[in-house]
Amino acid sequence: QVQLVESGGGLVQAGGSLRLSCAASGRIFSSYVMGWFRQAPGKDREFVATILWSGGTTDYTDSVKGRFTISRDNAKNTVYLQMNSLKPEDTAVYYCAAKRWAESRSSRRSSYEYDYWGQGTQVTVSS
Repeated sequence: QVQLVESGGGLVQAGGSLRLSCAASGRIFSSYVMGWFRQAPGKDREFVATILWSGGTTDYTDSVKGRFTISRDNAKNTVYLQMNSLKPEDTAVYYCAAKRWAESRSSRRSSYEYDYWGQGTQVTVSS
């Protein structure tokens, strides 16, 4: 069993930065994929970024490429999402998630494929 706890959300002006953290407790195996998803009011949960626990391969949705960076610290069992040049459309609840097997890129982008979820942290970007 894995528990995930997000932190680092808040209110920021457009153009600003935030760093989200996701602390994982329990055993994280090398096969795991860690992901960040977000959900805005009235919208479906959407893929933001993923990172393979082993090797660190990353993937991003197009709208955040060049602005967001996902990283992990294996020793601390923590995943980060550095968000720069934030826009009002980035406003959402951000969720950290863990998937037991990497499988395909498309599966890693699907929230339905994830096994564990954090409680979410609110990010609000004002214009």
